[in-house]
Amino acid sequence: MIRLYDYWRSSSAYRVRIGLNLLGLDYERVSVDLLAGDQTSGANLARNPQGIVPTLEIDGLRLTQSLAILEYLNETRGAGWLPEDAAGRARMRALAMAVAMEIQPVCNLRVARQVEASGGMAVPDWMQSHIASGLAAVEALLAHPQTGRFCHGTEIGLADICLLPQLYNAHRWGVALEAFPNITAIETAALEIPAIQAAHPDALAPVAG
Repeated sequence: MIRLYDYWRSSSAYRVRIGLNLLGLDYERVSVDLLAGDQTSGANLARNPQGIVPTLEIDGLRLTQSLAILEYLNETRGAGWLPEDAAGRARMRALAMAVAMEIQPVCNLRVARQVEASGGMAVPDWMQSHIASGLAAVEALLAHPQTGRFCHGTEIGLADICLLPQLYNAHRWGVALEAFPNITAIETAALEIPAIQAAHPDALAPVAG
């Protein structure tokens, strides 16, 4: 049994869902409601001492951190999410990290709310400003001869898996994407893939009671 401790709107959990779906792996989703504070429960902290999601239970292991999980899946399931050449792998990882380590931490909702509470920018303004500037940098990185249908060539890779959840957030917060033609073309191509459609937060949003 593969079990994913997940929140439907979490960017990091969305990445892992994409990866699992692309590999065709069956898994059980266990909701950790971030808005309700479930991430700080004793049960979740026992699984994930950082008090975050996702956590993936697979192969008798308990894995945390979405990029580490995706690298594990790539290595153990032959996913092909990294190029065979060292230079290509470096570029793919750099693109993935430009999203996962530069945009996402600044645009974490908890961070944005703390900024607003301290008298800084309102949450929507913060999100729009920092997501837009981060994506502008990614767009510049994609102005490269190895960019193809996807971030690096013609197949989905680690960078695409990281980029898609950030684009969900961009749409959520009303970020204009017209200035990013490479990014929007990649998003359009990726969202045509049924496995990715099934991982999308809109497909998993809780039904209001």
